[in-house]
Amino acid sequence: MPKSKKIAQQVNLSDPQYYLNRELSWLEFNRRVLHEACDERTPLLERLKFLAIFGSNLDEFFMVRVAALKQQVEAKVSLLTPDGRTPQQQLDDISLSLRPLVTQQHQEFEQVLKPKLASHGIHILDYIQLTQKQRSYLDNYFNEQVFPVLTPLAVDPSHPFPYISNLSLNLAVVIKNPETEEEFFARVKVPNVLPRFLPLPPELGIHSQGQPANWTGVPLEQAIAHNLESLFPGMTIQEYHPFRITRDADLALEEDEADDLLLAVEQELRKRRFGGSSVRLEIQSQTPENVRSRLVQDLELAESDVYEVDGLLGHRDLMYFMGLPLSELKDEPWQSVVHPRLQRIKEAAVEAGVSGVEDGRDFFSVIRERDLLVHHPYQSFSTSVVRFITHAAHDPGVLAIKMTLYRTSGDSPIVNALIDAAENGKQVSVLVELKARFDEENNIYWARRLERVGVHVVYGLVGLKTHSKIVMVVRREHDRIMRYVHIGTGNYNPKTARLYTDFGLFSCREDLAADVTDVFNFLTGYSRQKSYRQLLVAPVNMRDRFGALIHREIENAQNGLSGRIVAKMNSLVDPQIIATLYEASRAGVQIDLIVRGICCLRPGLKDISENIRIISIVGRFLEHSRIFYFHNNGEEEIYIGSADWMRRNLDRRVEVITPVLEPDIAKDLQEVLGIMIADNRQAWELQHDGSYIQRRPGEDSRESHSQKILMSMALRSTSIA
Repeated sequence: MPKSKKIAQQVNLSDPQYYLNRELSWLEFNRRVLHEACDERTPLLERLKFLAIFGSNLDEFFMVRVAALKQQVEAKVSLLTPDGRTPQQQLDDISLSLRPLVTQQHQEFEQVLKPKLASHGIHILDYIQLTQKQRSYLDNYFNEQVFPVLTPLAVDPSHPFPYISNLSLNLAVVIKNPETEEEFFARVKVPNVLPRFLPLPPELGIHSQGQPANWTGVPLEQAIAHNLESLFPGMTIQEYHPFRITRDADLALEEDEADDLLLAVEQELRKRRFGGSSVRLEIQSQTPENVRSRLVQDLELAESDVYEVDGLLGHRDLMYFMGLPLSELKDEPWQSVVHPRLQRIKEAAVEAGVSGVEDGRDFFSVIRERDLLVHHPYQSFSTSVVRFITHAAHDPGVLAIKMTLYRTSGDSPIVNALIDAAENGKQVSVLVELKARFDEENNIYWARRLERVGVHVVYGLVGLKTHSKIVMVVRREHDRIMRYVHIGTGNYNPKTARLYTDFGLFSCREDLAADVTDVFNFLTGYSRQKSYRQLLVAPVNMRDRFGALIHREIENAQNGLSGRIVAKMNSLVDPQIIATLYEASRAGVQIDLIVRGICCLRPGLKDISENIRIISIVGRFLEHSRIFYFHNNGEEEIYIGSADWMRRNLDRRVEVITPVLEPDIAKDLQEVLGIMIADNRQAWELQHDGSYIQRRPGEDSRESHSQKILMSMALRSTSIA
């Protein structure tokens, strides 16, 4: 039989040829982001937004991933990646793949989007295009608002090359003493405390058919560049050239040696404000060789670290224009709906404040009926998760609240509710993950606020990041104690909950609640819990449990039964999981994977991964939820939670994955997976060589846009509730 022949054939599934490179796969993801900026089907300001996201993504990629590779090269690390590359080979391949993307990025803005923006009354001008009246206005603005903030820094034997901060935009200025003809070099930082784009008042803006433009203005650096004489009086300005620096910004924590983790993180954050070594220099292509070589030398960079562009530097700042009140140039606004089972609570909450009680129908009674699943941003985060925690903070029967916080918003209603709970005499315990990258400072702020009101704050475990999304509310009900839990796939952040797709499960099942209790004891005490009733918990049992679930599908397929796996996640990197999926494919298991970002598995390889299909969905909402479906010969099992299939999630983080035990909810999740697999508008199919091809509806088929379908389904659910 062909099936047994496949199984009998011995194959080394750890062979590098079967793996895609993690860094190059991430660049492919960012290529898909850039495509959204270039896609004419995307509304104009949304295209600008995607261009800003592309730039912001690249900044973080250099600050973390490229910086780490450069450190490995410097340390002469020769360890190969699963795909067989050395650190230097990865840097070389990154540069080779990235430079055409950067060129495309800037060409799209300068040659396509700027003219389109102008045709819609948004004029991002160069200073030389301004009229005399417009220049006079900006010159006055410069003298009053900008000049006092600037600090020109000379570079000469008595003034060493200044430290240039991470992600800063600067002007390299060449000046001449007219008396001695001696040339000097100076640096002027474009201050980030001022708006990057300076608007002109409507009366000075460009007019069309007697109507003022929607926006007319110039980049801040151009206003500075054309007023340099004010900074160097008596000198002749020879030339100026914008440049931008990216530095290593990852924290280097020695957790084992830290007596106080909070203090250690704070000290590292102070270092980050200055940044580590330089990893990238962005300059305009017309920058002369003498200025370019001076910057490369003084910043201790190599030529391979220089990225030349034509036009505006720092595209992440283009997000500014999303603030313009031009709804016709944006996606149709979306207002999350209230989950049908929570609508009566919403109506009652309007009348009764936070209590949310109507004929005994409080939040807890809804959960007691049966488990509740919410899907953000289609269903409201504020009327579900935020209300659950706020309700618990004020409910007289609630005795304790326990929660993990990985990332939250700067004005978090959740943290405010936890503070209220503590002030109301409830026992509140919160694990605040101080090592959540680029949110460390925000988390330190909230940790200190919580501690001041008596909340028991834990800062995480040495060597592990706590990435799980769990809440437990302990409530006295008559003569018994009930535990209510929320287990989610996304952060407790009301702002990102409007932009990221995530699931959250509410339950009061005793076995789930007991497991969540054990997880909190593991996080806050000295528990060494090794087994859980229902939950998959990393780094304790999750890797083994996922391996067992995949192997069960393999055994079913080998025994002539149907084998099927569908999984949705952000990234698939772990070599052990990938090798097991290859085994499953070779045994005949049908596998569909929805992987938004990095994917190191090669689909479609003969005798290896012929039964594996992989898509990535990139749309207006960031696909962030994790769902795992296993057919189990008709006894289907489905799971949701916080973990991707990456080494860091399975081995170096505290993660929680929960089974979905309510049959109706399990069917709803399967429907969501089916809608995504059928997407032919925002879905991209991964090819065996690591490239992606975007799906397009055929001539005889309708467009299937998964996010739009899910929005429509959410709206219909409110009308039938």
